[in-house]
Amino acid sequence: MVIDDIQFKKLLTAEEVQDIVQRMAAEVYQDYKDKSPLFVGVLNGAFRLTSDFISYYEGDCKVSFVKLASYSGLTSTQLVQTLLEVSEDIEGHDIVILEDIIDSGRTLKTLVDMFSNAKVNSFRIASLLYKKDTYQGEYAIDYIGREIPSEFVVGYGLDYNEEGRNLNAIYIIDKDE
Repeated sequence: MVIDDIQFKKLLTAEEVQDIVQRMAAEVYQDYKDKSPLFVGVLNGAFRLTSDFISYYEGDCKVSFVKLASYSGLTSTQLVQTLLEVSEDIEGHDIVILEDIIDSGRTLKTLVDMFSNAKVNSFRIASLLYKKDTYQGEYAIDYIGREIPSEFVVGYGLDYNEEGRNLNAIYIIDKDE
């Protein structure tokens, strides 16, 4: 598959992605089955994850979004911009951040900083994809869908120059092309 003259190959099929999301929702449910957590999806990348995740989640829950920007083209920038903050009063809630991907950890640090002054009951982080070799953060990732190599990925909400978010599978750059 080609996006803007870059050849990508499939890393995870659509079925594998759905299996991962379903497993993550079940894991979170085990920890929150007697509560009503507030799931906070990180836009734009995690909009598909958030939608599918809550459809698999078996308990009561609330949903909100934040919007952060940290990528330009194929590379992560050094600056994370907050474009939209959670609009609800989050005091007293159990918060679970739903991230599409964690790589360097800069976006995650911004998220932790956003919620650290709020009086929440609990704060956990769930990420569909995790680049262990690239992660430089100091925070534990509570729920990891799948570790992947430290390479650029697209699909299932993840984009390359705003293209590819609609793909059901997840693709990695094909270095053999």
